[in-house]
Amino acid sequence: MSSVRDLSDQFLHMLANERGASEHTLRAYTREVHAFADYLTSELGEDVNIRTVEHLHIRAYLAVLYDRGLTRASAARALAAVRSWFKWLAKHGHVEQNPATLVATPKLPKHLPRVPSAEEVNRVMDAMEQCNRAADDAAEYTGWPERDRVIWELLYGCGIRNSELVGIDIASLHWANDAILVRGKGRKERYVPLGDAAAEAIRAYLPHRQAKLQAAGKANLLATGPLLINQTARGEARLTTRSVGRIVKSIAVQRGLPADVHPHTLRHAFGTHMLEEGADLRAIQELLGHERLSTTQRYTQLTVSQVQQVYDKTHPRAL
Repeated sequence: MSSVRDLSDQFLHMLANERGASEHTLRAYTREVHAFADYLTSELGEDVNIRTVEHLHIRAYLAVLYDRGLTRASAARALAAVRSWFKWLAKHGHVEQNPATLVATPKLPKHLPRVPSAEEVNRVMDAMEQCNRAADDAAEYTGWPERDRVIWELLYGCGIRNSELVGIDIASLHWANDAILVRGKGRKERYVPLGDAAAEAIRAYLPHRQAKLQAAGKANLLATGPLLINQTARGEARLTTRSVGRIVKSIAVQRGLPADVHPHTLRHAFGTHMLEEGADLRAIQELLGHERLSTTQRYTQLTVSQVQQVYDKTHPRAL
């Protein structure tokens, strides 16, 4: 009989090698599953049989997490990881059923970040475009105006995730089809439209990218390397998600937007603004790369009145 720790490692190995989970997901699941496995051995003994674990043990573990000061959101993430682990255990015959399904998910407060209006976002984008064209404005800006405009144009113009943004390579740009190939969660690929404004920003940025790579002695990255690079082309040259977060926030504050604006805020804005302009919800789902329509509804911050308006405009029996 495999130990609880061995079974947890087998599950995590499956996530990494069969499902192609992202590094972020793997780190989170490793932390949560190992923590629960350690809890079981401490409470039930080193030779605990996984088949003896009941939903009461999982509830008791959540209580321990609360006692440690964890928030409901953190407890919910831990429970989600445990559920996935036991689902896998049941599928492979290690347990008869998944006891975690009997444990209710902690209720979370519904608070999505405020989405800037289309006018607010356009004001920032227009200012960045002017900054690229005016030497005096560019001199006042401490970042890299050409690159940073591309960041905003792709996050807001394509609705992609931060991780998808930094993963774009030069080869991902399909100019002939006005599209970009992005790699999303679980290594799934999809094409997103490359709008005129984003295409213009990329073309204005590419000569600056070329100059920095050549100065750093990395001409080999010109045609195949990452689209977005750091200012000194150091290391692998690829810009990190953390740097993108800092850049987006800095520009937002500089241009009068709230300090809590981050890359995901622009993704929310993409979906919300498209819906407000009459885009089909399932088309938005496809563009955002969501598996479930319910996720798209949450991202686009649908209200009851908005849903009613979509219905009135599109359903043949609505009149």
